[in-house]
Amino acid sequence: MTRTETIIAVENVPQSSQFYRDLLQCESAHGGETFEVLKDKDDTVILCLHKWGDHNHPTMMNADNSAGNGLILFIRVSDLNSIFENAQQINANIEKEIHFNENSGKHQFILRDPDGYYLIISE
Repeated sequence: MTRTETIIAVENVPQSSQFYRDLLQCESAHGGETFEVLKDKDDTVILCLHKWGDHNHPTMMNADNSAGNGLILFIRVSDLNSIFENAQQINANIEKEIHFNENSGKHQFILRDPDGYYLIISE
């Protein structure tokens, strides 16, 4: 098996962790101020959060660079409507409400996380 476990650099790990846990109904599997692992109910890692500048990773040193330039976090979910409701409840920065994407043939919505990362949530 091959699987990608995406790590993004964030300003505030606990705050970003709470955002994603509230949005996606996932759980913390690590916790802390500098690194977080978020897992779904099946114990699959869905996203890792890393504090900007810690541990000397060369692509995570400078928060002044545009976070997520060239990156889309594309998240496929089983219950799009409940995730959209979660986004509304936490006052997420929703850029485009649920709509049909003719390219993918799926319904989706688009939002930004607290660090400005661009997320597409798709059914």
